[in-house]
Amino acid sequence: MCQPPLSPTFVQSSPNQNTNTNTNTNTNNVQQYLHFRGKEDSTSVRPTYMENQTHINERMRAILVDWLVEVHLKFKLVPETLYLTVNLIDRYLERKEVERPKLQLIGVTCLLIASKYEEIYPPELRDLVYVCDRAYSGNEIIDMEEKVLKALEYQITIPSAHAFLVRYLKAAHADKKIVQLACYVLDGTLQSYNLLHYLPSQLAAASVFIARRCVGRNSWSPTLLKYAEYCEEEVVPVARAVLAEKNSTSPELRAVSKKYTSNRYGGVANTALVCDF
Repeated sequence: MCQPPLSPTFVQSSPNQNTNTNTNTNTNNVQQYLHFRGKEDSTSVRPTYMENQTHINERMRAILVDWLVEVHLKFKLVPETLYLTVNLIDRYLERKEVERPKLQLIGVTCLLIASKYEEIYPPELRDLVYVCDRAYSGNEIIDMEEKVLKALEYQITIPSAHAFLVRYLKAAHADKKIVQLACYVLDGTLQSYNLLHYLPSQLAAASVFIARRCVGRNSWSPTLLKYAEYCEEEVVPVARAVLAEKNSTSPELRAVSKKYTSNRYGGVANTALVCDF
């Protein structure tokens, strides 16, 4: 199950806590959320950067992300690591022209950087060399790590779509089924270059919207309006775009569907996603 982790940023205050503590916690949570919303634009990219790439295209990017979903699952890494990895890749490709043989190297290097940032026990370098079928040496990965970090000016912290999803799922009082469905939908957005038109918070809101609709809950709620600061009319177009991209995904890109077909994730990939809105 893609269970949202408990985080001080997103945890609701308990009614049994001291009133002053509640007030301070809620104020900090709101301030942090507003900070995340204010920062997400500067740490996101738009689907125009491929115009500056002469050797790679959006399909190659999708294949790379599909492979990274499998590697991420193989190493049993936390969700944030995957989202940070893809963000680092996009931000690097936005700044640097890349030759096709180096694309996987950039992908595995960004996974290493994200793992060092998010994981208690990141994968060892030799394991990353192995999953690449030894196409790159450990030294090549280390050299690329330096290039990526310098290109991004060591700006690694991001407000990811998954971080927003955690907040929205708590606000939605989501049960296990909704959590799994929302994670399934949101993971599927990572492969789509076109969905870079939308901010992480918008994609997270759309994923919760779709998941709630699939299980027969009201699509949106006053609580979600309060904590997401998106009204239903703002979420609907994004949800439509997410489902349209999902329906047009190449059948070769199966990593997300395969992951969420398993019992561990509730088999939610077999659920028909409602698109009657």
